Amino acid sequence: MAYEDRRAAVPPLKPHQVTLAEREKLTVTGVEEVLRFDENEVELRTSRGRLLVRGENLHVGRLAIESGELGVDGTVAELVYADEPEPGGFFQRLFG
Repeated sequence: MAYEDRRAAVPPLKPHQVTLAEREKLTVTGVEEVLRFDENEVELRTSRGRLLVRGENLHVGRLAIESGELGVDGTVAELVYADEPEPGGFFQRLFG
């Protein structure tokens, strides 16, 4: 029963969606944090993992952390998700 109580305390993940129009207008929802950005790369932490956007002349046009929405303009060449290990490791999750 205690196990069920701890599971209920875990907040649900924010919805995550990526929309790319004409390779020039990118909208990402479920954004938790912008880790870094320049005109060739934008690195984000989303509710579904770390996302790296690569391209040319990239500009962060809209950023609303409260709603978790980000807009990027420029020429998008690549979208890459990087799996992140959960904090605490396997035994922390198992016996947590």
